[in-house]
Amino acid sequence: MLTTRRLILGAGLSTFAIGRGALAQGAGPIRIATAGPMTGQYAAFGTQMREGATQAVTDINAAGGVLGRQLALEVGDDACDPRQAVSVANQLAGRRVSFVAGHFCSGSSIPARDVYAEEGVLQMSPASTNPRFTDEGKWNTFRVCGRDDQQGQVAGRYILQNMRQRRVAILHDNSAYGKGLADETKKALNAGGMQEAMYAAYTPGERDYNALVSRMKAANIDVIYLGGYHTEGGLIIRQAKEQGMNVTLIGGDALVTNEFWQISGPAGEGTLMTFSSDPRKRPTAAAVVARFRARNVDPEGYVLYTYAAIQIFAEAAKRTNGVDPRRLAAALKAQGPWPSVLGDISFDQKGDVTVPDYVFYIWRNGSYAEIS
Repeated sequence: MLTTRRLILGAGLSTFAIGRGALAQGAGPIRIATAGPMTGQYAAFGTQMREGATQAVTDINAAGGVLGRQLALEVGDDACDPRQAVSVANQLAGRRVSFVAGHFCSGSSIPARDVYAEEGVLQMSPASTNPRFTDEGKWNTFRVCGRDDQQGQVAGRYILQNMRQRRVAILHDNSAYGKGLADETKKALNAGGMQEAMYAAYTPGERDYNALVSRMKAANIDVIYLGGYHTEGGLIIRQAKEQGMNVTLIGGDALVTNEFWQISGPAGEGTLMTFSSDPRKRPTAAAVVARFRARNVDPEGYVLYTYAAIQIFAEAAKRTNGVDPRRLAAALKAQGPWPSVLGDISFDQKGDVTVPDYVFYIWRNGSYAEIS
C-alpha cells in the first residue's frame, strides 16, 4: 500500500517551530508542512517554497497563531522524484501534519496526493499544473496556481497570433508537468490550424543537448516550445545559439527563476514564458513583499504562492474553528473567496482556482518582466 511507511534513502524531512515557541495556547502546535525539491537540479524552486512557507508561518505566529495555537513547519525534500515524494508524504502523515503546501513537480504531487488522501491530510500545491492532480476526484487536493490546459491555451494562442509562419519544435522532458504542458500547447496549435515541424522528447539532467540542437537546426526550426524546466531550457537555448541558430525559446512557468539566466547567459535574451501576472506587484502583497526584501529575499516565482496556500489554510481553520482536514476541504470549496497575498481566491469543486491568470513574460538583460 502507498501508506506503508518505508523510507527511501535521500528523502529528507526537517522540522521548524517558528514564532513564539511551539507550545502556545491550546493543545500544542498545529503541524503543517511544505514539500518540494529542496535538493537536486530543481532546488531553486524548493528554496522558493521554503522561503514562502517560513515567512507565512512567522507572520501568522507573530499575529497570534491559529485558534490560539502556534504553527510548526515541517519541510520535506522530494527532489522532484515520485518515489521519494511518496516516502516524504508517508513521513509527514506519520508526523500528523494537518496540511501540506506542496508538492512542486506534478509528478511528485500526484502520487503524494494519494497518500495524503488515505491518511487524511489536506494538500494545496503552489505550483503543480498537471490537470490530473485535481481531475482524479480526490477530496483533499487544491492548488493556488493554474493548470496546463489553461497555460497551453495561452501559449498556443500567442504562437498562432504572432508566429504562424514560423517553424516550431515542441520539446518535452517526459515528466507529468513537461509533457502535459507540451501536449496542451500542441493541442491548441493544432486546433488553430498550425502543425508543429518537430515533436520530440529529451532526457532531463544531461549537460549536452547538441545532438537535439543539430536535429532542430537541420529542420530549420526557429521557435522552440519547451515543456520542461529551466535547467534544461537554459542549456538548450545556449547550445542552440552556439550552433548559430536564430531561434526563440518559449516555455512555461518553470522558467520563472533567476537561475534560468545563470544557465542560459545572454543566449536567454528574448526568451518568452507564461506565468500568472506578477504577484510581487499586487497591492495585497505589498507589506509581505517588503518583509521579504528587508531580508534580501526576492519573492519571485512560487514564493508568494506558497505563502498564500498557508494563509488560506489558516483562514479556513479560523472560519471552521478547527483543523479537521475534511471540514477544511469542504469549507474551501463552499465558503470563498479567501483573502491572500495573491488577492481573493475561490476554488471550484475540483479544488482548482476559479480565475486563472496566465500572461506572457520576456527575459531581457538578465531579468524578466510581463509583456504589456
